[in-house]
Amino acid sequence: MKKNIIIIVALLLSPLAHADQLKHADKLKVVTSFTILADMAANVAGEHAEVVSLTKPGAEIHNYQPTPGDILRAQGADVVMWNGLGLERWFERFFQHIDKVPNVILSEGVEPIVIASGPYRGKPNPHAWMSPSDAMRYVDNIEQALIKYDPANQTHYQANAKAYKAQIQAVFARAQDALSAVPESQRWLVSSEGAFSYLARDLNLNEAYLWPINAERQGTPQQVRSLIDTVRKHQVRAVFSESTVSDAPAKQVAAETDAHYGGILYVDSLSQADGPVPDYLSLLTVTTETVLAGLRHDAL
Repeated sequence: MKKNIIIIVALLLSPLAHADQLKHADKLKVVTSFTILADMAANVAGEHAEVVSLTKPGAEIHNYQPTPGDILRAQGADVVMWNGLGLERWFERFFQHIDKVPNVILSEGVEPIVIASGPYRGKPNPHAWMSPSDAMRYVDNIEQALIKYDPANQTHYQANAKAYKAQIQAVFARAQDALSAVPESQRWLVSSEGAFSYLARDLNLNEAYLWPINAERQGTPQQVRSLIDTVRKHQVRAVFSESTVSDAPAKQVAAETDAHYGGILYVDSLSQADGPVPDYLSLLTVTTETVLAGLRHDAL
């Protein structure tokens, strides 16, 4: 009797399951290189596309090693979106295993900030999504790509992109307003990785860091000593580190100067859904508020 009930339920549900499969099959399939781009794309796509990230929340994206499953997911996509600017060095090799899947570089049109020191001197800083003005370009590029590969939903993508850009601009407007209370001499953003050059530029912050890109050696004695000298010279109030790297070098700099350790900043990856930065807007909000609290030396 129990077996018969199970069979009947399965038969009743199978048309619903089939309809659901057809519903998802009609959606545009988008694959991105990392979580932040996936969230941005999902906000523009809305319900009209299925968006997935190759890397998982919290992952270090500079030196990621793709899996066979990643290749299969990308092979089944309608379009692949990635950052460019030298961020995903692994991605160019990744494309050798993908056949006839179009790809879009979301940093297209960004005027890159050039890395000034270290092994990557002269290369573009890839973290342009942290800029309010450049984030607009990312959204525009996502919108144009979605329209190109799914023109039937053009009006939806345009409306979503417009609303999403307004939300991003609102986050930075709040940060700029709060920053006006910080004396100009104290407006320094000091971090482990030099991943905040675009944010520092747009918020008119001076910038210093231990290493330019996570792909190189991190926290060497020379890097620590150089940053200690900078922090002392400019009487920097706070030192920060990023969520995907060790905080030990930044804390050492703080311990050997008059600065305090200001906490964790988020830049390369989102957190899990129940974490502090489950989406891009949260990442921008938490990072800017942490910086401002550190500069004001508020209790975190």
